[in-house]
Amino acid sequence: MYRIIVPVDFSEESLYGLELAILFANKAACKIEMVYVQKKSLDYNPGPKDGEIKYAEKEFFKIQEKYKKNIHTKSELVYIIKSGRIYREIVNQANSFKDSFIVASTHGASDFEKFFIGSNAFKIISSTIKPVITIRGNTIPKKINKIILPLDISVDTRQKVPFTAELAKLFNAEVHVITITSLQTDDISKKLSAYSKQVCEYLDNQGIKNKSDALIGSKLTDIVLDYSDKVKADLISIMTEQVSDSNFILGTAAQEMLNKSNVPILSINPKELHLSEAFRTQG
Repeated sequence: MYRIIVPVDFSEESLYGLELAILFANKAACKIEMVYVQKKSLDYNPGPKDGEIKYAEKEFFKIQEKYKKNIHTKSELVYIIKSGRIYREIVNQANSFKDSFIVASTHGASDFEKFFIGSNAFKIISSTIKPVITIRGNTIPKKINKIILPLDISVDTRQKVPFTAELAKLFNAEVHVITITSLQTDDISKKLSAYSKQVCEYLDNQGIKNKSDALIGSKLTDIVLDYSDKVKADLISIMTEQVSDSNFILGTAAQEMLNKSNVPILSINPKELHLSEAFRTQG
């Protein structure tokens, strides 16, 4: 059983993440675990710690009553109240389970919003080996029909393939494997072509529908998003490339994708280890 960790601050915006999680839970037996982290703010202070816990329990009860009719009978909707640094508590909760991933809205209220908006939003992604699916705004797909899987020349680019394939299987989705380069040389073209062929063969062996395309341009984010709009994609799978030696700094392309995309983004940290040997090689 998958365990889906959903950060919730009880704002309407944060519940978009829950609604997206329900979409996945209705395709496979899942335990959706809503996580509220106690953290006082100037905008919200329900009183003493015990008062905040009671407030959170009351709000969770309302959510459970509202959404239980929308959840498949084989899935569960539960909650946990924690205390500490928000991103760290969410990551710890996800890391506590083997088959878990995180689904979150990138907008929320009060301190939760300050965490998710801007550079702090990327801490939760870059500090976990778990897949993270984020949604910006309230445009929640009714189904995952098409998934965009961009490949670049880096070795890490293929690490997102296994989990992307798992999601594609759940929805019987079609995966669009697109290679992207800003500099077209024989060596680069051959390497990207080999990557694309390898990934498509992997998807074929998994019984997953797929298409491939080769794109050229310097603005990776715009290229991917334009292609996504063109084919009416429902999910984009990316690697959250990091810069320097920090665990909390993501590359520009990943930041832009998370900030601009109108469809959900699946982010895989390059430290992700749940890979087949085929995607650990140097190509």
